[in-house]
Amino acid sequence: MPYSTIVGHAQQISILTRARAQERLAHAYLFAGPTGVGKRQVALALAQNLLCLEQTSCGHCSACQKMTSSNHPDLHLLDSSDGTIKIEHIRLMQQQLSLRPLEGNYRICLIDGAEEMTPAAANALLKTLEEPRPDTLLILITAQPESLLPTIRSRCQQLPFKRLPRFQLETILQRKLGLKDDQVAVLAALSDGSLNKALGFANQLYLENRPNFIQRLSALNTNSSNPVFAFAEDLAAKKELLPEILGIFQSFYRDILLLQLGRTQQELINLDLLETLQEHSRTLSTDSLLRKLEALESARYHLQRNVNRQLAMAVMLTRIAAA
Repeated sequence: MPYSTIVGHAQQISILTRARAQERLAHAYLFAGPTGVGKRQVALALAQNLLCLEQTSCGHCSACQKMTSSNHPDLHLLDSSDGTIKIEHIRLMQQQLSLRPLEGNYRICLIDGAEEMTPAAANALLKTLEEPRPDTLLILITAQPESLLPTIRSRCQQLPFKRLPRFQLETILQRKLGLKDDQVAVLAALSDGSLNKALGFANQLYLENRPNFIQRLSALNTNSSNPVFAFAEDLAAKKELLPEILGIFQSFYRDILLLQLGRTQQELINLDLLETLQEHSRTLSTDSLLRKLEALESARYHLQRNVNRQLAMAVMLTRIAAA
């Protein structure tokens, strides 16, 4: 993909473009930043720019066509789709990078999800980083650079990526999805600058399921424990979505706090639920809201430490109902 198709990241693209023009590309880069903001797309655009026969990412030459169909012999992709990157994966990559390019001027390898390398794989990678061939380029992509060995980070030129600005994400979503203004605002805010999240798995969660989750949450009380445990069971079953669901709950209580503080409606996330927010802002105290938010933060902490999900959700919802 050419750079022109990428949303945002103008500074990062400028740095790479200038480095290539001055023949000062590093032998290894570390693209670090939040998940889903476009790091992989920039890495692929750089690869296409280097392998294009016209050296312009023309999109028409045989090299660009092979890039589009993901079968260029000088581009090697390695990811953590199975949850880990093992030493045998790194060994195979090293064999590929030890050979001269077949068609282009570079052999390029992208390691997406580099934080998932096993200790043995990470140590094996160091050899390639310490003794690179002059016609190779290695790009490590990660959302958790602190999880990588310091020796790996020090041998790569680090290029940090940020979340897409909310206004920019709203413009893109409006163009791609044709949603109402309040839906676009909700989706952009909750997606936290991630275009992949906004267009992918979280889309239905934020637009269709969110009102029901908030309704069930706000209906909890201390008079009956059955709704609490039923809701806890339902939440625990949604393991992969739990961080986003907790984010929805936090945004709901945050919006109520903002209303109590007299902030403008434009600052709210759940603007499509304005009547519900206003009703709760009249009935909930600031202390109660802070205790509910603390219960949510505590639940996040325990989930990251692999406690029993259903128990963690039951404790969280009980505390929220009692706050």
